[in-house]
Amino acid sequence: MWQTRSLLLLVAVVVAAAALPDGAMAAAAGRCTTSTPVKTYDKCIALPTQGATLAWTYDARNATLDAAFTGSFISPSGWVAWGVNADAPAMTGARVLAAFADPSTGALLALPFLLSPDVKLQASPLVSRPLDIPLLASSASLASPARTVRDGARVTVAATIRLSPNRTRVHFVWNRGLYVQGYSPTIHPTDASDLASHATVDILTTATEASPIASAALQWLHGSLNALSWGLLLPVGAAVARYLRPCASTGPAWFYAHAAMQATGYTLGAAGFALGLVMGSASPGVTYKLHRGLGIAAATAGSLQTLAMFFRPKTTNRYRKYWKSYHHLVGYGCVVVGVVNVFQGFEVMGLGASYWKLGYCLALATLMGACVALEVNAWVVFCRRQQEEKLMRREVEDVVVKDRAAAF
Repeated sequence: MWQTRSLLLLVAVVVAAAALPDGAMAAAAGRCTTSTPVKTYDKCIALPTQGATLAWTYDARNATLDAAFTGSFISPSGWVAWGVNADAPAMTGARVLAAFADPSTGALLALPFLLSPDVKLQASPLVSRPLDIPLLASSASLASPARTVRDGARVTVAATIRLSPNRTRVHFVWNRGLYVQGYSPTIHPTDASDLASHATVDILTTATEASPIASAALQWLHGSLNALSWGLLLPVGAAVARYLRPCASTGPAWFYAHAAMQATGYTLGAAGFALGLVMGSASPGVTYKLHRGLGIAAATAGSLQTLAMFFRPKTTNRYRKYWKSYHHLVGYGCVVVGVVNVFQGFEVMGLGASYWKLGYCLALATLMGACVALEVNAWVVFCRRQQEEKLMRREVEDVVVKDRAAAF
């Protein structure tokens, strides 16, 4: 059921993309132009993410770069930033100009910021300060027809920078965020495209080197497989073993159902994990440390569970109880980590407030509700059996006492 829905969604995405008119596709990709609200430049390129573009004129005589970055806001209280990094195409160490509306007057500002390692770790708020590079001029202006900062409004951030002589390969970084606290931009979203918003450009030839981004189809397939396997099949398989095993009427059927469910879940989960490794290797500039760590932990626990089945002692073996304790501990741990990582995956894909997450929550809540009901029933049955066994022992003891009294 879940696989079918995922495949239908993928088909719908492809069909919708194919149905977009040329103008819409160009807007989505970012079509560059040398004419900007500021001035006309010599060269331009469409940057690989966020529909952003970059236009510039380079004067080799004095190594001056006159450039204009054009991006779009994602909220009325958001920000758009662009800048250069002298060392690498990365956020840390970059010198940027951030454009946002003045909290007091509403006028558009372009303030300079230095992105130190503390900013990436969110150890301190981002504070504007003069840049330690030769910034000769800077400005920000909204593109027509926008007159105020709003969601989707295009903004051009222009700057004139003096570069090092004979250095024409420049590392550019750019991004955008939802909020500005006072005059301090807050953290930007962490979608794959946001984390890959950097490129190295040869300003003489326009040759661009950018981090590749995994395709949307691959991301959806990765998410669908993992949500189905780690997020649903493995928890259901654990519940089957927990609540069907005590039922004598099921016989060995519970074991076969449990084994089939877990084998299917682990196979699909391993495929989803492999896709994650492929996407990670294809996107060297994009890392999700928590999601990756949880994925490795879940895959390791699942693999240990699978290997443990080849070393399962017989029921008469004295080590059987230790094996069962290990099997239960690692199995339940794998289920918990897998479910947590599914929710983390929703956040990574930008689906934290989507109907897909709502549907998964409903499915998981249904499973948890059934488990709670079965757990209560199991304890009721257990207490009844204990009471019946206690009464039977008393009756046996009474009979023994009467027999002994009669014998004397």
